[in-house]
Amino acid sequence: MAVFSVFEPPYSDLDLPDRVAKFQFVRDGFSWGAFLFGPLWMLRYRMWLALILYVVLVGALLIAASRLRVSEPAQLGMLFLIAILIGLEAGTLRRWKLAGGKWVDHGIVVADDLEAAERRFFDRWFAGGMAPPPRPAAPSPHHAAAYASPGIIGSFPEPGDGR
Repeated sequence: MAVFSVFEPPYSDLDLPDRVAKFQFVRDGFSWGAFLFGPLWMLRYRMWLALILYVVLVGALLIAASRLRVSEPAQLGMLFLIAILIGLEAGTLRRWKLAGGKWVDHGIVVADDLEAAERRFFDRWFAGGMAPPPRPAAPSPHHAAAYASPGIIGSFPEPGDGR
């Protein structure tokens, strides 16, 4: 059984079926694509910061290894270990990127494959009344001013107000 994290795209004007089609299911576990083609895999998922850090780290390690006269098999071993690390942490890197892009994390789903995970998540989501209403438009500054309190929030007065 695989574990998938479910992410909803940030605010959009799409109706519910189109918004649901854009959900991302991120599989937890080893990624062969990330292991074998690390930089290309990062480009595919538009992980620019991770790609830059990868290039800087690998470049710095190779320069340091050449200056320290480390043998070529040892340098290849270093690159192999970095590739294993990228393969192991691929899901974490994708979740980090999506969370940084303001995607909404809806938790996890355990299923045999991606199709079963999608089916299980959306069955539970719609049957349990978890389907959200269409998102409201972002409030305007004038709208927010209409709800400004006259000095009291709950039962706590604003700082500096007299009692």
